[in-house]
Amino acid sequence: MPNLYPAFERQEVVVHSPRHVRTFAELSDPEIDAIATAWHARREAARAEGFPYVLALINEGRAAGSSLPHSHSQLVWLREPPPEVAREVTTGLAELNAREDLALGEGPVRAVVHAAGRAPYETVILGEPFDLRRALVVLRDVVRRLRAVEGPVPWNAWLHENHLELVPRLSVFAGIELGAGIYINTVAPEDAAAALRAAVPYA
Repeated sequence: MPNLYPAFERQEVVVHSPRHVRTFAELSDPEIDAIATAWHARREAARAEGFPYVLALINEGRAAGSSLPHSHSQLVWLREPPPEVAREVTTGLAELNAREDLALGEGPVRAVVHAAGRAPYETVILGEPFDLRRALVVLRDVVRRLRAVEGPVPWNAWLHENHLELVPRLSVFAGIELGAGIYINTVAPEDAAAALRAAVPYA
């Protein structure tokens, strides 16, 4: 459905479930399938209408920018890839060459803790080939484990061409982060990965 308060020319909301679901962690497999189908269908519709790039994103929790308590995602229709996507095309996600594998995944899709994450437990979900439905299932698993370790923390996630990124909002970005682009991450990636691997996930 259209976003009631769009910040862009075209912006849509995807409601994740007809049930009252507060967190992505509570979604069932059929609901995950429906989200993947909706994202794909709307991307195709956007391309047909002259918007070649759709940024799919999830903001969960007020500190992550969500204004609704019901689990949902947003689709932002763009005339060109955003700057961060263009940067990744140039760098080829080289920063992921060093990473801490979570050993979580479905088939070729897996989750890794970012070696130089901006925030504790920053995770990237990727695969060759990349499968959106499987990636969303892995995202749900990581969120469940994160909730088991840290409680119901707010988080942001977004879809780029061949991966999902998850950034828990456990840190406050202050002057050094915003002004210098230097991020202070208080949890080493190997410790974050170990904690998530050991967690007993729950919705």
